Amino acid sequence: MEEIKKLFTEIDGALKDNPEQVKGVQAVYQFNFHEDESTVFQLVLNGENSYTTEGKKESPDCTLTMLKEDFLAMAKGELNGTRAFMSGRLRIKGNMGLALKLQSILATYNQTKNL
Repeated sequence: MEEIKKLFTEIDGALKDNPEQVKGVQAVYQFNFHEDESTVFQLVLNGENSYTTEGKKESPDCTLTMLKEDFLAMAKGELNGTRAFMSGRLRIKGNMGLALKLQSILATYNQTKNL
């Protein structure tokens, strides 16, 4: 899970450095991983107050359950979220519209990271 923690720390830094990335998005994404169901991460989007956290701090609008390897691939842009969902590699509970937005949020994070 160290890779996952590191990735969420990087996303947190990107949100704080450039909150414009998620301007207008108000959502709580929760990520559960098959290998370790006790480990939960959240991505809380609320303009300049956006952050990531380990553990359940807020009530999630959209919960995504997958293998950690699939999440890492999604975050790097190597796995399309829609394809992962359609193939059963990703389970979504809650707001499906927010789940669709996640792909573009992660893509924005990747662009910022690679600059």
